[in-house]
Amino acid sequence: MIAEITFKNFFSFRDETTLSFEADNDTDMQQFHVVEVEQDVKLLKLGIIYGANASGKSNVLKIWEFFRLFFISREVVDKNDAIPYMPFRLDENSKNQPSEFSITFYIPGQNGKYLRYKYFLILQGNTVVSESLQAYFSNQPTVVFERSYHHGISTIKFSPKLKLSTAVKDEITIKCLPNISIFSAYRRINANITILEEVNNYLQKKLSLPVITPTIVFPQHIDINSQQQKENILQFINEADFNISDISKNEDAETLPDSSYLYTHKIINKQNNAVYYKFHENMESSGTVQAFRLSGYIYEVIKNNGFIAVDEIESSLHPKLVEFLLIKFLKDSDSEQLLFTTHYDGLLAEEDLVRKDNIWFTEKGKEGVSELYPLTDFKGLSRISSLQKAYKLGKFGAIPNI
Repeated sequence: MIAEITFKNFFSFRDETTLSFEADNDTDMQQFHVVEVEQDVKLLKLGIIYGANASGKSNVLKIWEFFRLFFISREVVDKNDAIPYMPFRLDENSKNQPSEFSITFYIPGQNGKYLRYKYFLILQGNTVVSESLQAYFSNQPTVVFERSYHHGISTIKFSPKLKLSTAVKDEITIKCLPNISIFSAYRRINANITILEEVNNYLQKKLSLPVITPTIVFPQHIDINSQQQKENILQFINEADFNISDISKNEDAETLPDSSYLYTHKIINKQNNAVYYKFHENMESSGTVQAFRLSGYIYEVIKNNGFIAVDEIESSLHPKLVEFLLIKFLKDSDSEQLLFTTHYDGLLAEEDLVRKDNIWFTEKGKEGVSELYPLTDFKGLSRISSLQKAYKLGKFGAIPNI
């Protein structure tokens, strides 16, 4: 599970910023929201970000897309290929300063216990200035590898506990271009290093899905021919009160690129008989299509013990459908995690659905610098049902200046 992520000089976040999934001491709805990964460390499955337009909400989600591309799926063929990130650009200094990142996560072992890791990364321009991985086999971290960049050359030090041959060390170093991760280089060599293999495989699954935006196309890796997956999707759509009885692949999708799927509608005619009609995807409401997409993604996340980030989760969806989706995720998931942005303040009144430590806010100052802060910073909040009114009144900031 992801415990926290810290970033600095990344898009609109100039200063060091941390988003944490660590739960507070509240025992409310622990059964559905909280996973205990080690003694006195409990992590949340759900994170919610509120804020005005252009306050930085979407930029928080971009950090996950950055890690997915840089750490997991990016294929580099040239040492001059650009690294997919942008430093803060609204002053004269930040664009020339390094961008810094760290992510703390827990990987479950075969014995059911979780092992904590922490990954550090510093970028400047198109170069990895520093990169390291720590593993917590005890209270004190073990440095698995440590990379530095001097005079145009990357130097990598590996922990003696890895017991690597000189040939393997040299091969990783040679393949580790200045603009890629050590994990990318490791995937290019013919060797199996247990700890790197475990971390690489876990994060490839955990961060495999792209950030979902209102305009994203349907994910091609979701297999609508899988009966189990189709049943899951149809169950969600039916719960959403759509009269759709089946979804199938459109064999003419090559000639109709915006209509990859066919939706079968069931109606009851005047003679009380069931009649079925098929429509192309581009003839469906945006809400139907969005519910279809989100339910497919949620299925993938739960199947792969993954992490999913959704921008404007309420886009094209009725508020009650958003609440239903969250209830379904919380009930069906084990240690999977969902982070989303929203303008739907009705969730703040749902005291049986969300916890105070789920909620974060973004706000942008006069210098154009975004700030991220948790609801738990505000004291004296005795009932979550009072939060919606307090938010509307601007008690927490993170609302438009109208």
